[in-house]
Amino acid sequence: MRVLVIHGPNLNMLGKREKSIYGEKTLDEINALLRKEAQTLNVELATFQSNHEGALIDFIQEQADSAQGIIINPGALTHYGFSLLDALVDSKLPVIEVHLSDIYHREEWRAKSVIAPIAEQQIIGLGWKGYINALQVLASGLKAKTSH
Repeated sequence: MRVLVIHGPNLNMLGKREKSIYGEKTLDEINALLRKEAQTLNVELATFQSNHEGALIDFIQEQADSAQGIIINPGALTHYGFSLLDALVDSKLPVIEVHLSDIYHREEWRAKSVIAPIAEQQIIGLGWKGYINALQVLASGLKAKTSH
């Protein structure tokens, strides 16, 4: 089973930016923790980060046929990334949306997610552990589907 883990704009700055909101771990540290968990779940990961919506879309379009699910933290694209939303829908893969912070208890503009309606689940406010939770939930769901 192969899962795409997609990190949107500014997530390359984790560990440096607003640590009180986003935590101390860098993106590389989060990806390493994800890879470790993926090994225990027998899941192959393909991770990708970009500050550009088009690059995220290109990655989804290029990788979707060889994947069974997507975990995405769209960053600020959460609130207006309609072309990213279209690419996720077109992939026909189950999607779990992750946010390090609780977007519903921050600035008003952050409380709208254009991705949420198509996501099987939205995991928010758990910091880096939200990614691990998302991987566990997605892997469990995919394994359940294949065993039926």
